[in-house]
Amino acid sequence: MALAVSTSTLGFHRSAQAYQAALRGEAEALQRQVATGERLERASDDPVAAARLRALARADRIAGVEAGNALRAREELGAASDRMDQMASTLVRARELAVLAANGATSAEGRAAIATEVAALRETMLSLANSTSANGEPLFAGQGSGPAYVEAADGTVTYVGTTDAGELEVGPGIAVQRGLAGPAILSFDHAGGPSDAFAVLGALEQGLRGGAGDPAMAARDSLVGLDAAIETLGRGQAVVGTRLAWVDTVETIASQMGESRAVEAADAGGADLAATISRLQQVMTALEASQASYARLASLSLFDRI
Repeated sequence: MALAVSTSTLGFHRSAQAYQAALRGEAEALQRQVATGERLERASDDPVAAARLRALARADRIAGVEAGNALRAREELGAASDRMDQMASTLVRARELAVLAANGATSAEGRAAIATEVAALRETMLSLANSTSANGEPLFAGQGSGPAYVEAADGTVTYVGTTDAGELEVGPGIAVQRGLAGPAILSFDHAGGPSDAFAVLGALEQGLRGGAGDPAMAARDSLVGLDAAIETLGRGQAVVGTRLAWVDTVETIASQMGESRAVEAADAGGADLAATISRLQQVMTALEASQASYARLASLSLFDRI
C-alpha cells in the first residue's frame, strides 16, 4: 500500500512539473513573439512559411543593391543635368556675343573685348565638360577615370574618354546609363565635317582677334556652329531628363514592391499581436493557477488526508 501511494505521489509531481514546464515554455515563446513580432523561431515551426521568408529576404537584399544603384544613377544624372544647364547658358551667352560682334557698328576694341570673353566662356565649357560627381567620377568621360577632355598647347581640345557611359542595374532586368559621353552632347557636324563646341568657340575667338579677314563675317559664320552646339546639347539634356524620370519611376515601383514584400513577410511569419497577447494572458493565468494548486497539494501529507 505504501509503495502504491509513493508511486502515485511521484507520478503526480512529475505530471504537474511537466505541465508547468510546458506552460512556461509556451509563455516564453509567446513573449518572444510579442517582443520581436515574429511567429517563427525556427524553420521547422512552419517549413513552407520559412521557405517563403527566405525568398523574400533574398529579394530584399537584391532590391537593396538595385536601390543603391538607382540612387547613384539619380545623383550622377542629376549632376550631369546641372552641368549641362550651365553649358547651355554658356553657349547662349557666346551666341549673344557673336550677334553683337557681327554688328557692323561694333568697334575693333569692342570685338577684342568680346574675344576675351569668348575665350573665358570656352574655358568654362572645358571645366564643365570635365566635371565630376560627388564621388569623384567623371560625368562626361564615359567609363574613363580621368578628364573627359584635354587641351593641347596649341589650344586644341580633344576628347579622351570612352564612347560608352556604362549602365547601372536599377531594377529586375532594368538598366539605365548613368550619363552621356562628351561627344554625345558637344560634338556635331558643321561646315561639312565633324566639329564640336570648343572648335566653334575657338574659331570665333580667333576670328574676332584678326585671324579672319572680316571679323564681323567670322562672327556671323559662327552663329551656325553655335546653333548646332546648342541644339546638340539640348538633345542631350532631353535624354538625361528622360533617364532621370525613368529612375524616379523605377524607384517608386521598387518602393511599392518592397512594401508588398513586407506585408507578405508579415503574413507569412509575423505574429498576430492581439491574438498572441491574448493567448499569453491565458497561458500565464493557467500557469499561475497550476502553480498555486500544485503548491497546495504538495504541502499535504498522507497523514493529513487520514
